[in-house]
Amino acid sequence: MTIRKLEGEQSKLFQPLIISNGKITLQHRVVHAPMTRNRGVPANATSTPENPNRIWYPGDLMVEYYRQRATPGGLIISEGIPPSLESNGMPGVPGLWTDDQAAGWKRVVDAVHEQGGYIFAQLWHAGRATVPQMTGSPAVSASATVWDSPTECFSHPPVGSTEPVRYADHPPIELTVPHIKQTIQDYCQAAKTAMEIGFDGVELHGGNGYLPEQFLSSNINKRTDDYGGSPQKRCTFVLELVDELAKAVGQENLSIRLSPFGLFNQARGEQRLETWSFLCESLKQTFPNLSYVSFIEPRYEQIFSYEEKDNFLRSWNLLNVDLTAFRKIFGDTPFFSAGGWDQANSWGVLEEGRYDALLYGRYFTSNPDLVQRLKKSIPFTPYERSRFYGPFDDNKLCYIDYPPAEAQ
Repeated sequence: MTIRKLEGEQSKLFQPLIISNGKITLQHRVVHAPMTRNRGVPANATSTPENPNRIWYPGDLMVEYYRQRATPGGLIISEGIPPSLESNGMPGVPGLWTDDQAAGWKRVVDAVHEQGGYIFAQLWHAGRATVPQMTGSPAVSASATVWDSPTECFSHPPVGSTEPVRYADHPPIELTVPHIKQTIQDYCQAAKTAMEIGFDGVELHGGNGYLPEQFLSSNINKRTDDYGGSPQKRCTFVLELVDELAKAVGQENLSIRLSPFGLFNQARGEQRLETWSFLCESLKQTFPNLSYVSFIEPRYEQIFSYEEKDNFLRSWNLLNVDLTAFRKIFGDTPFFSAGGWDQANSWGVLEEGRYDALLYGRYFTSNPDLVQRLKKSIPFTPYERSRFYGPFDDNKLCYIDYPPAEAQ
């Protein structure tokens, strides 16, 4: 049967969708993807090499950014929010473990709600993808696995320096079991705080080579205890974490983002289908009422071209892989897809039943009215890649200064 590719406001993108086990009805399916932008306000304005700032909170710019992109009945997923100082992976990223941070995020939430929108807090733990100069303590991970590339560096030089810091010079420490339990509690406290200040739900960042995926990846997780040694045991940390988060905030307020075929942050593990299939089957069986699940497309990669990614997939004998198997596992759980959606390739996807909603990231940076542009077939404003990640001397530039189409 041929599926008509209806475009613009006739598309299924602009039909309602129920998430959160019936608690929330979205008015459209254009979802703002989680995007780190590094525009937080430093708690210590006089950061020095001797006393570097390590805590940021949302300020006026972030409130305005989210307000501009909120729509009636639309869903925004926040940028990754570290639940603890140890978990922070970049400067300028506001966490959720201090009162000032909570107050700042409440302002963001209130701004989105004033526009009639919904917003989920994405909780993000960098794991080994950070350095002691950033957090003041050693990076942590599933195992003390040294970064594969001896030359790959942390994204930002330390305060007062222009020299980048190599990950390989600062290998992570292996999380002990008590440390794992404390890390899970850090997540849960941040999740509770998120709900208390008005977030509509919590998304666990389980992809992109960050801490949960470090446990899932066989090239990083070298443990031989209950948290490693087989595809099933490598899933233990994520399943325990989701279990505790569900107890803390309720399944219907919880979601998870996964990248089963991702390579970011040197996640190069084998047994992709075995590991993530077991994980997803366990999630669906144990937590059937999750708000939604979010997946990154197999061929989408932040660090490689489509051709380069295909070479990796071919090496795993997965060249023709897609997300169909995971969609089938989750059944009636709302299923979101992220990874390169634009004005050309979005049409007909939802009508085919492949997914229930699409996430848009980069084009949302330069199009605060992206929902309206998709709906009315108005061309997108090109994004400026060099301004994705701050902090900058002028954080406003290419952040909150893009006009909507009606003002151009």
